[in-house]
Amino acid sequence: MESFQDLSFVIPARDEGATIAGLVAAILTKFSGAEVIVVNDGSEDSTGELAEIAGARVLTHQRSLGNGAAIKSGARAASNPTLVFMDADGQHSPDDALLLVRRYREGWDMVVGARAGRRAQSSSLRWLGNAFYNRYASILTGQSISDLTSGFRVVSRSKFMEVLHLLPNGFSYPTTSTIALIRLGYSVDFSNVTVKPAEKGSHIRLFTDGVRFFVIIFKVTILFSPFKALIPVSMASIFLGLILYLETYFTGVARFTNGMAMLLSSGVFTFAVALLAEQMTMLLYTDRNR
Repeated sequence: MESFQDLSFVIPARDEGATIAGLVAAILTKFSGAEVIVVNDGSEDSTGELAEIAGARVLTHQRSLGNGAAIKSGARAASNPTLVFMDADGQHSPDDALLLVRRYREGWDMVVGARAGRRAQSSSLRWLGNAFYNRYASILTGQSISDLTSGFRVVSRSKFMEVLHLLPNGFSYPTTSTIALIRLGYSVDFSNVTVKPAEKGSHIRLFTDGVRFFVIIFKVTILFSPFKALIPVSMASIFLGLILYLETYFTGVARFTNGMAMLLSSGVFTFAVALLAEQMTMLLYTDRNR
């Protein structure tokens, strides 16, 4: 018989009274012996009370600190070596959680539940945005990433705790943790899951949080692989400077302007910074990757 005593489910919840009790009950039924932690993130309804009645261990933030802060509280409090993160709004199925757990037990360090196709997203615009983030992050990390922003995942607690200090308190903890674990050399898998429409609207603001996700991807990549992030900037600057010079050369009035000099020198300077930062990063994480 399959054992689930090594699992700690961490569920951040804010005003999810309509769904939380049913989710907790379904998890405890399917995963006998598992720990279920609901982090009540400043709810103004009965989320905490209903989760506790259903059998969850409830941690309460007196005011809302954000999804990422709730995840960090739950991860710190977890008693078991394997963490399962799920949303409280009814989008994630315990049946899919079982599939992710079994995939994780094949030897992965983290398994992410990936939403497959346009229908799994709340809108076509959001699907396009996520497709861009996935592609951009795949290029920067060197690994194919099919769902960068999914909060449905199973991960080794010890490895997740290594990057806990990097996680923001807002809605982008999946982005940061995914890129960080990949860049640290841990094995990350993406398995397709079925995501139901949330009973409430999404808390994520498309444009504001979209820009924030992009910045976070870039910041985390700078932290773990600065060469990949900065070399395109360096090459673009040098290339543009050369193009401007060649344009004057072939028109018969070759001249080297201050603008060209600035582009070329900034490109060379950025290359030098990228090289130095990459060496510092390698020294910083040498012991961790042994």
